[in-house]
Amino acid sequence: MSGRFNLLRSFIRKNASTFVSMLLLVAMPLIVSSTLAYSLYSYQDLLQNLSVGHMLLYFAVVSLTMALALTPTTFVALVSGFFLSWVGFPGLVVAYGVAALIGYSLARLIDHGKMMSFLNGFEKARILMQELRHQSWSLIFLTRISPVLPFALMNFVLSLLQIDKRKFLLASIVGMLPRTLFFFWIGTQANNIISLLESPESGRSGQLLMIALIITSIGGLYFVFDRALKKALRKAADQN
Repeated sequence: MSGRFNLLRSFIRKNASTFVSMLLLVAMPLIVSSTLAYSLYSYQDLLQNLSVGHMLLYFAVVSLTMALALTPTTFVALVSGFFLSWVGFPGLVVAYGVAALIGYSLARLIDHGKMMSFLNGFEKARILMQELRHQSWSLIFLTRISPVLPFALMNFVLSLLQIDKRKFLLASIVGMLPRTLFFFWIGTQANNIISLLESPESGRSGQLLMIALIITSIGGLYFVFDRALKKALRKAADQN
């Protein structure tokens, strides 16, 4: 028992910076977005009728804020739809991709491969990580379609698996599209920024879509992890 406790303590100590970063990635979007909502209401004229240059600057800024977990992706989709209408949708998709790559790179810099190095010391864990990498497209896509899994946190977690960067980018963009379209469309239909951000619903059909995305994500992730775990255990048994 003491051996397991010492192992857990060693795991936490060696990866303390990683765990602290992950905690901040969950908390920061909630704190910052609530403050920004009222700032946008006070200065909403600044984001209306933007020139092309200003729109590019806007997408560069939100790419950074999403990557650094300062603004949730849902918040950005709603605000972009409200202020920019459909002309801004392609820019938002690109901004999501840029934010994903920035988050991926920052996570690699913070972690320095320490998490994988520790897990690779255990044969079953090492084989499981390999199996998850083999199914990385499905894994990334399923984490991205969920409207409840934090974008920046998933960038961090997925980067720890050392997934191929190009595959990470493409699967992230494709996975984000369904909920991005939904929340962007809601933004285009709103009349007031505060009511939009406080109650971003579009009736029963919208709620059903969100439930369907969450169920698909949870069910799909369970299937991916279950299949990867079974394969990992089978391979570990064969090697022994």
